[in-house]
Amino acid sequence: MSPPQISVSIINYRTAEMTLDCVRSVLQAAADVPDITIHTYVVDNASGDGSADKIEDWITAEDVSAQVTLIRSPTNSGFSHGHNQGITASRSDFVLVLNSDALLRPGFFAPLLAATQEYPKAGRFVPRLEEADGTPQVSCFRWHTAFSELIRGAQSGPVTRAFARWNVPLSFDPKPTDINWVSFACVLLRREMIDAIGLMDEGYFLYFEDCEYNLRAARAGWSPALVSQAQAAHVGGGSGTLVSSQKARARLPEYYWRSRSRFFYQAHGRLGLLAANLCWTAGWALARLRHLIRRRPPTATIGEPIDIWTGFTAPLAADGRPGS
Repeated sequence: MSPPQISVSIINYRTAEMTLDCVRSVLQAAADVPDITIHTYVVDNASGDGSADKIEDWITAEDVSAQVTLIRSPTNSGFSHGHNQGITASRSDFVLVLNSDALLRPGFFAPLLAATQEYPKAGRFVPRLEEADGTPQVSCFRWHTAFSELIRGAQSGPVTRAFARWNVPLSFDPKPTDINWVSFACVLLRREMIDAIGLMDEGYFLYFEDCEYNLRAARAGWSPALVSQAQAAHVGGGSGTLVSSQKARARLPEYYWRSRSRFFYQAHGRLGLLAANLCWTAGWALARLRHLIRRRPPTATIGEPIDIWTGFTAPLAADGRPGS
């Protein structure tokens, strides 16, 4: 049997230096498994700031064109469309979907490849994600549900404990049976699964597309696997600003809310989307009451009580997905 082939898909959007650091980490990790063919595809999502030229110049200067290819996307059509270009650039046995703000640790590939042999029914393999200093990050999750939206809206210890079985983030070392979906900041996908369920849903511009793909995989019988022996630093600071915006309570972009509504509709139907919005609103009302009584700072982002309904009121496409 010939050694498996791996392609790596990385999206660049105006983060050339960060992207090149990511590519260097892939090349260094690939050197640990010289018998494995690993090719990296950098998809520039129409950055328009000279990023693509800088990356192409680096590839030429470092003489790594046999290992790294730049794909210039004519448009910036989001996470799914960008990675779909990287996924379809080859027919490798496995595809590593990788954020440009992630760095692979030494010895990354060997345990992942071992896991693909140990778990033939698994289609998604997620490593241990870490901060730059080695602090673990949550990379495995439960499904988003109406009850998880109640938790998110309330931001209350008693509510979280009462509905703990629906809390989305899992522990750093979860039981395999508890894992519903895994982060696409760094995930190895089995080509056989991709062929079976299709590419990523390009109806998502950014956010929740990984949830949807995990859901589709689960419905088709493909399980996820956490491979803690493989590590990657997810340092943040890329083109996405969700976490920083939430911490600052800044208003989130409209496409975030449309993605959220799209996922809830696909996962739970229109009544499930309605239930999720109502549960979040109930939790938010509880948080507001707590704020008025105890003068605790509000937790919702600016405009969120209105914005969660944006996607719900959008027209539905023929395939049952919220449209534009």
